Amino acid sequence: MTNHLSGKVVLITGASSGIGEATAKLLASRGAKVVLGARREDKLDRIITEIQEAGGEAVSRVLDVTVQASNDEIVSLAQEAFGGLDAVFLNAGLMPNSPLSALKTDEWHRMVEVNVTGVLNGIAAVLPVFTRQRSGHVIATSSVAGLKAYPGGAVYGGTKWFLRDFMEVLRMESASEGTNIRTATIYPAAINTELLETISDEKTAKGAQALYQRYGIGPERVADVVAYALDLPPDTTVNEFTIGPANQPW
Repeated sequence: MTNHLSGKVVLITGASSGIGEATAKLLASRGAKVVLGARREDKLDRIITEIQEAGGEAVSRVLDVTVQASNDEIVSLAQEAFGGLDAVFLNAGLMPNSPLSALKTDEWHRMVEVNVTGVLNGIAAVLPVFTRQRSGHVIATSSVAGLKAYPGGAVYGGTKWFLRDFMEVLRMESASEGTNIRTATIYPAAINTELLETISDEKTAKGAQALYQRYGIGPERVADVVAYALDLPPDTTVNEFTIGPANQPW
């Protein structure tokens, strides 16, 4: 099979741990040039060093996805460092689940800022580049909570349901406009990442931790799916991937 990843420039948000980190390392090992953005500079520096020591190409910049200028700057970094941008993996996200009756309104709004506004900012930053070059690939991390409703996940699930519609419209509009922008939305189930650490509601956190301890699989499994999507020939797109533990019964 032809390696369509070799030489491809890929921007990854939420890249300092979990799915983002695993994806960055895998893509770099297969010849992609990765541009990593996240809030934690120390973790980004460590990942960049590990990729470079393994023979890969990578650069990073501190990124706050809720700020448009921060997104614009990391797209410029990709162009300056590697001469262009072929794909973006919009992976930054928060999941501080809680019952609505707990009224954790600050957490509601923070989820909307990161999970929705952060995606809009990322798209606004890359779309002019992809439209101008009439090619590009947008991959985004949703969740099984973007396919099914769960108690405790009203706001988180709402942000992920939004992503489902948004990505499909992006695909449809690109096809009709002839800009050749491909999309892939990923719906992970129980994947062992730092996501659970954002849950402040004690009962919700305890239940989630028990579930993930029983069923959770590594973020490398999601990285494999991202690599598969990016490695498809330019005339082919797989729009949606639902991925999770084989033994998770829902």
